[in-house]
Amino acid sequence: MTDSVEPHRNDVFVAPGADVDVRATIQPGTKIWHLAQVREDARLGSDCVIGRGAYVGPGVRLGDNVKVQNYGLVYEPAVLGDGVFVGPAAVLTNDEYPRAVTPEGRLKGDDDWTAIGVTVGEGAAIGARAVCVAPVTVGRWALVAAGAVVTRDVPDFALVVGVPARRVAWVGRAGEPLVAKGDGRFVCPRTGGEYRESAGVLTEVCVRGDR
Repeated sequence: MTDSVEPHRNDVFVAPGADVDVRATIQPGTKIWHLAQVREDARLGSDCVIGRGAYVGPGVRLGDNVKVQNYGLVYEPAVLGDGVFVGPAAVLTNDEYPRAVTPEGRLKGDDDWTAIGVTVGEGAAIGARAVCVAPVTVGRWALVAAGAVVTRDVPDFALVVGVPARRVAWVGRAGEPLVAKGDGRFVCPRTGGEYRESAGVLTEVCVRGDR
């Protein structure tokens, strides 16, 4: 490993072949697996898992207990809250108007564009091979279905599917679709947690643990 954190240093595990810049900040309990790359000035919270071949860009911020599965690509300046899941081969982009060259045909450098990031709220999940096209915000505990393409903000607790992604249901903290009880009330079939919808916004009324 070149310019990498040593395995088990400060209770951080870095597998052989991973590339972790020495300027990255990584909290205890985090594991970074084979062929993953964590760039300079990235900040990873505690107990994160960065899967094989995943990429975490310069200055990206991950909260605690974040999972970036194999070959997930999180480009700067993305910000992921605690407990976020990024599925296999999912992509969080950072270029609103992508071009390899300037209008004059010159290869673009860092000064020729401004990176814009994706923000993902606490507990949200991005399914396998989904794409979040910056700038978008995925709300708390939302669920982006596998293969979806997110081009606009996703509300808290929304389940979005398709290309472009659209909301088809509400989900609770367990990720399962909520059951409507009438009068804007919903309940989680797994945890019994209660929710209420008003003006297209879902809020928690009562949070309960797994049964």
